[in-house]
Amino acid sequence: MADLLYFTEILGLKVYDLKGRRLGRIADAALVPMIDPVCVDRYLVQAGWTWLTVRWDQIRSISIKGVHLRDEALIPYHDDESMLRIARDLLDQQIIDVNGRKVVRVNDVTFEVQKKGEQELLRVLEVDVGARSILRRLLQGWVPRTWIRRLQAPIPPNSIRWEFCDIVEPDPQRRLRLNISHQRLEGLHPADLADIVEDLSPDEREAIFAAIDNEVAADALTEVEPKMQASILESLETGKAADIVEEMEPHEAADLLHELQEETSEGILQEMDAEPKTEVRELLKYEEDRAGGMMNTEYVALHETATVAAAILSIRASEDLLESLNTLFLIDGGGRLIGAVPIGRLFVADPAQPLKELAAGTLIKVSVDEKQDRVTGLFDKYNILTLPVVGEEGKLEGVITADDVISILRRG
Repeated sequence: MADLLYFTEILGLKVYDLKGRRLGRIADAALVPMIDPVCVDRYLVQAGWTWLTVRWDQIRSISIKGVHLRDEALIPYHDDESMLRIARDLLDQQIIDVNGRKVVRVNDVTFEVQKKGEQELLRVLEVDVGARSILRRLLQGWVPRTWIRRLQAPIPPNSIRWEFCDIVEPDPQRRLRLNISHQRLEGLHPADLADIVEDLSPDEREAIFAAIDNEVAADALTEVEPKMQASILESLETGKAADIVEEMEPHEAADLLHELQEETSEGILQEMDAEPKTEVRELLKYEEDRAGGMMNTEYVALHETATVAAAILSIRASEDLLESLNTLFLIDGGGRLIGAVPIGRLFVADPAQPLKELAAGTLIKVSVDEKQDRVTGLFDKYNILTLPVVGEEGKLEGVITADDVISILRRG
């Protein structure tokens, strides 16, 4: 098994020159992610009133007994924003455990000691978050390091592998210098990402949404508590906010913009592309607690003379709606709703069969001005998955899904 060192053990270690004379003590250790994201690149040594920089390749050996150099050409320490300093930037900070889908606080860091030629280097192995690391912190400097190791032995370890850690850095320039990527976050389910975001500070939330992919940001934002949604969007640059809103479903975007100050909402709309902007503006005309404010304008409607074969082609062309698509709607030449066809019926029908023959017997619909309570009541009464919304002269304007109703009830 490889030798391990904890950061709390490194802090205060005596540093010796080639003749065994003490130069100072370790005050911090730093990674330079642009060079190597896991290996300690340099150590900061406090020598009297001066801080010196020791590169990893200037070290012959490092253990709980001390640090012995092989090269004494040390230079004074100068702050460098490309460095991730363990004590300053990581210890006691909140980071994201991507594997566990949660926010944790760093108590200590575990390093693996590796040989590289005649030198020894440290590789970050884990971030420690449990009782063991708290014990080490409490006893640091008061109890010999060898004793602390014996005392911690009965306590189960609680740590996170470094590759599963995501560092939150609010400063975009520093994120770039530290080579911080949120690709692991982007692979999480939107609901999990939303839970993580809700546990962060406002600055950290802004940093996450400013850095991740727009589509991922849109999906996660819809899962966040409504008041926090508005706060996040208001904290972003207008262009970035518009990019995220464009990726949202029109009715969800409209609901969110309703929560913002009119000036902020209008600024975001101005930055949006023409097509999504038009759809969202149409929905903003309706009150939030009416069917028009609840409906989604993304649906599949076919002419009343369409066949099953035509319906299947339309479904294939609407790939982005497949997850929520369960009903097709039939309209006449004037766009008036005349029927609804459950998609399941297409699988047992002849391709040449007219869709009209497969339409549900009772067409349940509401007007754009219908109250929210009445809408939710219809879903409960008829156990439906989709409810069409019609405007003047019975024209199909949008649909309300069971998911929309669940979201409304959850917010209420």
